[in-house]
Amino acid sequence: MALVKVKPTRIDQAIASEIARDTNSGIEQAAQTLTWAADEHVLLALAAAGWLYAQIRRPEARPAANHVLAVSLATAVLPHLLKSLFDQIRPDRLTLLGHAHGVPISGRSRDAFPSGHALHMGALASAAGLLSSVPRRLVRSTAVALSLTRVVVLAHWTSDVVAGFALGVIVERLLRPFTLAKRPPRASWIRP
Repeated sequence: MALVKVKPTRIDQAIASEIARDTNSGIEQAAQTLTWAADEHVLLALAAAGWLYAQIRRPEARPAANHVLAVSLATAVLPHLLKSLFDQIRPDRLTLLGHAHGVPISGRSRDAFPSGHALHMGALASAAGLLSSVPRRLVRSTAVALSLTRVVVLAHWTSDVVAGFALGVIVERLLRPFTLAKRPPRASWIRP
């Protein structure tokens, strides 16, 4: 049993009720497929592959690859720690109508807060700030859309997704000084 019990807000409940009433199996299957793109296993594999590629082929990309890998690892661990502290039932456990319209069952029943998928996407959206304008907008809009799939499949309340996304931004920003810090060239370390 977790230390803190979190209850959904009235807005959370209203949004979940609307989704349960107005969804269908096609929408739910599409959202469930898309949500895999924000899964920690997929993101860790991509971050590790990118890190390995930078180590072998692109030395100039090593700081960015180190940053992405560190953020991916942190955002993979943090939701598990938080879910052991917070106890909140998922909206998909509270809807018969939603299941009749194709809503799937997601994860452990009391692991709604915060959304780990949204946490990963918040970190990704924040890291996109290092990109130029067009890719930054594309990454950020994709991150928001993938986060919202968690609401559509009723795996999380809207507030879980917002909190997870915000935590992801915070984690990425906190790690920047450690992983992307400018280091002086080696020659300046040696005194004449």
